[in-house]
Amino acid sequence: MKIPFYKYQGTGNDFVMIDNRQQLLSKNNTRIIKKLCDRKFGIGGDGLILLEKPDVDGDDFKMVYFNADGNESSMCGNGGRCLVAFAKFLGIIENEATFTAIDGPHKATITNHQVSLQMQNVADIKQLGNSAFLDTGSPHHVIFTKNVPDLDVKKEGAVIRYSDEYAANGGTNVNFVDMQEDNTFLVRTYERGVEDETLSCGTGVTAVALAAHASGKANTNTVKLIVPGGELSVSFNKENETYTNVWLTGPAIQVFKGEIVCQA
Repeated sequence: MKIPFYKYQGTGNDFVMIDNRQQLLSKNNTRIIKKLCDRKFGIGGDGLILLEKPDVDGDDFKMVYFNADGNESSMCGNGGRCLVAFAKFLGIIENEATFTAIDGPHKATITNHQVSLQMQNVADIKQLGNSAFLDTGSPHHVIFTKNVPDLDVKKEGAVIRYSDEYAANGGTNVNFVDMQEDNTFLVRTYERGVEDETLSCGTGVTAVALAAHASGKANTNTVKLIVPGGELSVSFNKENETYTNVWLTGPAIQVFKGEIVCQA
């Protein structure tokens, strides 16, 4: 079975993209999806994303996201931004998009290689001392700490990801955060499903921005996030205790395209 694919990255968070409008790849084939994401035996990526025909009237397409372990997962912010760039490349959209992912509807805009993706509203932020927990389409534990560049993110993140506190709900992503200057934060993220640090995490930096604002560490409605793979920004409004009009913005780049042979 030959599968055409495209590789995209958003601040180093990289994805295998497949135009699956003709159902080339079965969503139930966990083994093949895992192999495609494998960096030694496949294409390599933090996840795989299928662009499919929309289920919802008025949508341009549907997003189906899989972690590198082959399992369908919760929302991926950078993946959503890259999928918008992919849809533009395919001629499905021009400069605006509406699509549905596992966490619900999303809007997006694209100018050159910059993609802004509207995330879901967030009302529940649990403050835990110097940490916080919130769901921005995926669950995130946010830790405000020091010496983030020196941390063993894979080791320390795994401890929290697999802790009893989060085990009942399938674990959590973990973000280690250090303020660099006003409204600018350095972020490193351990992602469940990848089970390692990634160079960037879109839902993660969104969680960091909202947690920073909720705790008073950020005092504007636009926050800059510096990740190992580059820079992102998150803007939002706050209405009572709910964060609305949340937008994640950053680059989304096509890296290469090809065709891979997979045994069914």
